[in-house]
Amino acid sequence: MFPTSLFTTLLLALTVAANPVLLPRSSVTLPLSRRVNVTSVHNLVRHDVTRAKALKARGLAKANGFSVDAVINEQVDNQAVTYVASVGVGSPATTYSLLIDTGSSNTWVGAGKAYVRTSTSVQTSNRVSVTYGSGSFSGTEFTDQVTLASGLVIPNQSIGVASTSEGFDGVDGILGIGPVDLTSDTLSPATSSLVPTVTDNLFSRKTITANEIGISFEPTTTEDSLNGELTWGGTDSTKFTGSISFTPITGTSPANEFWGINQSIRYGTSTSILSTTAGIVDTGTTLVLIATDAFNRYVRATGAVNDAATGLLRLTAAQFANLQSLFFTTNGVTYELTANAQIWPRSLNADIGGTAGSIYLIVADIGSPSGEGLDFINGFAFLERFYSVFDTTNKRVGFATTPFTRATTN
Repeated sequence: MFPTSLFTTLLLALTVAANPVLLPRSSVTLPLSRRVNVTSVHNLVRHDVTRAKALKARGLAKANGFSVDAVINEQVDNQAVTYVASVGVGSPATTYSLLIDTGSSNTWVGAGKAYVRTSTSVQTSNRVSVTYGSGSFSGTEFTDQVTLASGLVIPNQSIGVASTSEGFDGVDGILGIGPVDLTSDTLSPATSSLVPTVTDNLFSRKTITANEIGISFEPTTTEDSLNGELTWGGTDSTKFTGSISFTPITGTSPANEFWGINQSIRYGTSTSILSTTAGIVDTGTTLVLIATDAFNRYVRATGAVNDAATGLLRLTAAQFANLQSLFFTTNGVTYELTANAQIWPRSLNADIGGTAGSIYLIVADIGSPSGEGLDFINGFAFLERFYSVFDTTNKRVGFATTPFTRATTN
């Protein structure tokens, strides 16, 4: 049995103001907490692979004009490793612990803590539902006042209030910060209208001056750690080194339905793992997932073997000593994922069903061959080493190195 602390919701201390702030800000920051929440052997890998299948199926359904409801039906697991933020809803505000998700765009509450109606709560005539692969929820749409940080309030934000949910033990819902098109077909009766995201509303109200998000994660060796930051409307220059390089959103379906980019991956100086292809950047995925053929090449290059206890690849100490960096190239810029960045934090081995002292890799098989339009997912094992920017206006994703890019934390 895993420690009960893994299921304890960490609420961040936020001062909630009741009145909307109308003055524009260049940017607004929200602290994020990293949480390990693993409840079964193989949960980590199964969670990510199931999510990848659901994202691909959802993107293909949207691209072909089909309903995205229940696009995949597999066993639901609790979230494995997540970043959460405390968000206030209503006036006076109730604080909810919400997952930060760039792979979806609806914001909703009620998975853990029940929704509390206040004078700002307005129920609409719509039902709302989203299937994530790694979980799902359905319920009723409300508009309500949402508080993101001290004094920063969005009036009349659309939120889902869950009557049923699966796969979200230990958290209260999701703060969706993906592209707004992902909200299509989430409301019923069916409507062609999209649901403005939190970011859209901040920008349209001129509360922030740019429709973009900057995200800072940091590697950690503890189960719960307040070590992330989300910046609306700009970037935080104290969180990255050098300059931010941008790559346009890919035109390849279904990756282009998300924060999708074109990228190649190389192992060491000359071993091609994955030729330039489309995939996505996703805070809701823990690992780095790559197409099956690329994964097989990575296995051969590293000499790793599958570990039956965790589902991850495992290396010997001698193999780890010889492990080469992975190089991710997008739009002509290369980002180095060091050997240390490719392994699971060894102090957290027990939390994923592993053995103390063993060395597990965070690169896993996405479960399908390359050439299907979503051939990799840069999860936050990647994002903990690079600052990321999600720019809606210019349809691009940016990366920059950080003080932790070459850290030996793991």
